[in-house]
Amino acid sequence: MLTRAAASLGTIVVLAVGLLIWSLSAGQEPLLGLDLQGGVEVVLEPVDTPENLELATQENLDLAVEILRNRVDAIGVAEPDITTQTGEENFIIVQLPGIENQDEAVALVGQTAELQFRPVLFDLVDALRGSTQLPEDEVFGPDITRGGPGLVDLVEGFVSDPNTASPDQSAIFLTPPDENGNPGTPVLVGPTEFTGSALDGAEAQFINGTWLIEVAFKPGADGLGLFNQSAAPCFSRAPTCPFQRLAFVLDGIVESAPSINAAEFTERRVVITRDSGFPEEEARNQALVLEFGALPLAFADPADPSAGLVRTVSASLGRDSLEAGLIAGLVGLALVALYMLWYYRLLGLAAILSLSVSASLLWVIVSYLSSSQGLALTLAGVVGLIVSIGVSLDSNVIFFEDLKEHFRSPGGVESLSSSVNQSFPRAFGTVFWANLATLIGAVILYLLTVGSVRGFALMLGLASVLDLIATYFFMGPFVRVMVDKFGDRPTMFGVRKQRGLADATSDVAAEGGAA
Repeated sequence: MLTRAAASLGTIVVLAVGLLIWSLSAGQEPLLGLDLQGGVEVVLEPVDTPENLELATQENLDLAVEILRNRVDAIGVAEPDITTQTGEENFIIVQLPGIENQDEAVALVGQTAELQFRPVLFDLVDALRGSTQLPEDEVFGPDITRGGPGLVDLVEGFVSDPNTASPDQSAIFLTPPDENGNPGTPVLVGPTEFTGSALDGAEAQFINGTWLIEVAFKPGADGLGLFNQSAAPCFSRAPTCPFQRLAFVLDGIVESAPSINAAEFTERRVVITRDSGFPEEEARNQALVLEFGALPLAFADPADPSAGLVRTVSASLGRDSLEAGLIAGLVGLALVALYMLWYYRLLGLAAILSLSVSASLLWVIVSYLSSSQGLALTLAGVVGLIVSIGVSLDSNVIFFEDLKEHFRSPGGVESLSSSVNQSFPRAFGTVFWANLATLIGAVILYLLTVGSVRGFALMLGLASVLDLIATYFFMGPFVRVMVDKFGDRPTMFGVRKQRGLADATSDVAAEGGAA
């Protein structure tokens, strides 16, 4: 029994210390949330057009919040706070903590326009390269442009405003900027054939040395059927799609314009590529936007500096609160530690060391999740950790008090070591069910809430699991080892000397005589 206890004790100590050293040497540390380290706040205001404002209902705003939350979570921004504000003006507030590249996150959140699939009528870059001759403007008559811009507008440098361009008319949009930041080239595209609602998902893949995007369409007439209706005229180079290319347009940017190589597709998965391939980051970002769909209404561009829709959030108040909380926590923890050492002696030392082991493991886990998944530690998460300290100490007290009662009971065991062997399994069962109840509550909170409340639930749940690990693999074995060395001196464990049955009987007789 003692050999197993020593092996368990050595294993958990080596594991905790080794992981902590690895985490610190790797430079991992918890990311602080918006309220602790500051961050960026984005306000999404619906575009001020009668048609769009009619779509700004509470139902559509809630749907937009869910889509935005999926987008932000997918790029590793943990605990985003995304809320709606309704009243005379309806808008969405997005707070993004714990991110390294705020511009990238703002750009992804700002991609709020409807995803449109439009046939390419003319690509000016091909004309500049001499690979395509500029046709007469009459080639694209009103039956094709439906009142939208034509070739003359393209040559004169006109670019359509994505906020006002009608999906039922042709438009002129730019391709993405190049690697040097130069603006893209204009492309004349026809009326919208279908929107992102036909998609069922997208994924960036690296195949044959090239990054590409695999798009999955929904089955039936509302998905793959819509794509095939557009693919047939493009493949045959009909006047509505003379260059055999179908562009997908997001926020007025022609993200890609792949060629259609078949008149009909039977598989729901379609691959989108470029001649030179997508850069990895661009492929992943575009796949995320396609995966989580377009928002149900259009919002003003938050990246526009004149709109004032993006602001930096100061962390001064949160840092002051954190510092005050840490000071109060350290003072309280020191007082509790002193009390535990005074009242429980070596048992109190076991409780403090057990708490240190679980804290080390918690630091490693939180730091790793911050580095790999973008987990951000907020004030709510700190509260969850502080609450978990009380839960852990309660677990220790349950064991200690059961041990003391078992050892001091009349007719009890002969040694402190036997009391430990009998008390720990029984006490650990109580500790297990108590922590399980806490864990169930934390899981329910995490699943049914959003934002900082989920951070509280996550920290509380992690701490509950680690408390069980530290109690079973460290605290119990440590007490067994200490009792083996100092078991003949119960007072070192805060336990009075064993009372025998004769002592108890004498006490009863004395009480009777006094009566």
